[in-house]
Amino acid sequence: MSEQAPHPMTPQDCLVALMVAISASDENIRTAELVKIQSAVNMLPVFAEFDIDRINTISQTVFDLFEQEDGLDALFGLIRDNLPERLFETAYALACDVAAADGSLAETELRLLEEIRYELNIDRLHAAAIERGARARHMV
Repeated sequence: MSEQAPHPMTPQDCLVALMVAISASDENIRTAELVKIQSAVNMLPVFAEFDIDRINTISQTVFDLFEQEDGLDALFGLIRDNLPERLFETAYALACDVAAADGSLAETELRLLEEIRYELNIDRLHAAAIERGARARHMV
């Protein structure tokens, strides 16, 4: 594993990885989704110390993992190992925002959001509130 990541993923790396994963889940990374990721990294306090140049490295890691048979499991393993529990709902909220950014949710995005809820043990009621907020923010 150390060949893939010369140093452990930071919590911010994990958040970016989940945003990239939800964007790539339908095999069509849209401009609106990329803008949403960039905007989150530029604006949110959780990314204050984040080196924006890491986005490309993290994105490539996600793409590489998606090409492997158990890549999604490996991604969630990295997330569980490196993302503090206090940021689990933040991670889900960011994933929801990226998924909603282009105005539609593909079946693959919905399935990955469900998997994220499960893997991060997001309470159903909390998840519904986060999803409702993302929908409200992205209404036209």
